[in-house]
Amino acid sequence: MAATAAGSTITMTTTTDPAALLKLAAWLSPSFPVGAFAYSTGLEWAVEAGLVERRAGLEAWLRTVIATGPPRQDAVLVARSWRAVTTGDDGALVETAELASALKGTAELAQETIVQGGAYLRTVSAAWPSPRLDAVARTLAGVGIEPALPVAVGAASAAHGVALGPTLSLFLHAVAANQVSAAIRLSVIGQTDGQRVTAALEPVILAVAAMAEAADPDDLGAAAPMLDWCSMRHETQHTRLFRS
Repeated sequence: MAATAAGSTITMTTTTDPAALLKLAAWLSPSFPVGAFAYSTGLEWAVEAGLVERRAGLEAWLRTVIATGPPRQDAVLVARSWRAVTTGDDGALVETAELASALKGTAELAQETIVQGGAYLRTVSAAWPSPRLDAVARTLAGVGIEPALPVAVGAASAAHGVALGPTLSLFLHAVAANQVSAAIRLSVIGQTDGQRVTAALEPVILAVAAMAEAADPDDLGAAAPMLDWCSMRHETQHTRLFRS
């Protein structure tokens, strides 16, 4: 697949070499030290309010969130940052980073993406050194921007020559897996049902990844007002396990 950005043609593949897949497996693993385990993206209040119950309820919630909510928008931001770093367009990178920081609907959701994005970029740079990724960090630091998670993911993959297609698919899979893990800890489902939900989400993950790879860079938007409402209510939830 070919796309045009900043006057250049970029070839984006949906396959990648084994070494690149190993990088993605590490970077988007639940054990990668970005603190993802501490966030539920509003799910904790949705459970408290009785909006998400049992396996069917969780699966329906996550299908909607991934297809129309912040993960859809974040996937487009991953693609934008990947293209900006691939073409060496610092202006597009800064613009994307600014958008990513501004597009979250609540304070908790903004904190979630910024804290994880900064940790992601620092950890990848420390364990997989790359002059290209160092340049990304300098560019963003120069304008006082701490990268949101999708920007850090797209930039790291581009800097290390990892294809966009698998980056998008595994990024969205990591989002879903973290939500399933949160649901297990909230006692909505057990471990086996968690895997059933993860398996059931594969079609929507692949569809959103394909959309983001082919989308116009300005095709940004999310429509999940209930998630934003849950996030706002979570800010004052009396007893909670998660930071969002």
